[in-house]
Amino acid sequence: MLLLNASGCLDALTAPDVARQLDAFVTKTVTPEPRGGNQPPRIAETDFGMLNAIGLANPGRERFLSRNLPELTAILELPIWVSVGGFSAVEYAETCAALPDDAVAAIELNLSCPNVDAAPESAAEIVAACRAATQLPLFAKLSPAAWDVTEVARAVEAAGADGLSLVNTIRGAVLDADLRPRLANVTGGYSGTALKPIALAVIFACKRATDLPIVGMGGVQSGRDVLEFVACGATHVALGTTLFSDPDAPRRVRSELRTALDEAGFERVEDAFCAAHEPVAAMDNHA
Repeated sequence: MLLLNASGCLDALTAPDVARQLDAFVTKTVTPEPRGGNQPPRIAETDFGMLNAIGLANPGRERFLSRNLPELTAILELPIWVSVGGFSAVEYAETCAALPDDAVAAIELNLSCPNVDAAPESAAEIVAACRAATQLPLFAKLSPAAWDVTEVARAVEAAGADGLSLVNTIRGAVLDADLRPRLANVTGGYSGTALKPIALAVIFACKRATDLPIVGMGGVQSGRDVLEFVACGATHVALGTTLFSDPDAPRRVRSELRTALDEAGFERVEDAFCAAHEPVAAMDNHA
């Protein structure tokens, strides 16, 4: 199992010591052209998490390839996963084609950002275009808001995805004391503790629907959380919102995971893989 960061939740260039605690680093989403993002305020804390309406702010593909990626490669001795975004299948594919195989370990296709307009093509069409453009592993990052996310998972698997990233944030809003939206964009992507049950449900369902490896994320705060994500079918796990408040989270979570494994009676984290599916499988066999 790899421990990663959720895209956008850690800047490795300003906090390399935190990034080095991980097994792989996931970049902020890269789009073809530079983006300043949405107007502030674009982050708001809530009782059980936070909302962000950053809007894919990034320096654009050209600067990322010429400056950011070489700097990350020089600073980190880690596999680098690049999060790719766009507003059409062609844009996604062009960025994937431009990523060098020797500097990038995998590509995460951000197919579900709640803060910007989506590409007109389906997730499967975007994956197919990217599959034709690169041989690098492709992980499709899906939204928990889809009514039947398993159908989307099956479709991207058929289109050539090598894995799934589950889940992205879900759209939410929060008001201030004067009953006005606290975000200039009104809504933003909701992340944090309250997202965990949603993420577990999506991972569980997608693991039953596909054979793809899954990077699980959404409300992971502790070693016990990691164990539950693995038990539902996550091959790897990513830390997100917790990195904003606890720079030592990767090291702490690993220590807590050892304790959680002992309490659950497992020697290795791999031994707990899909453990939550066993009673369901038993019921299916007796149906």
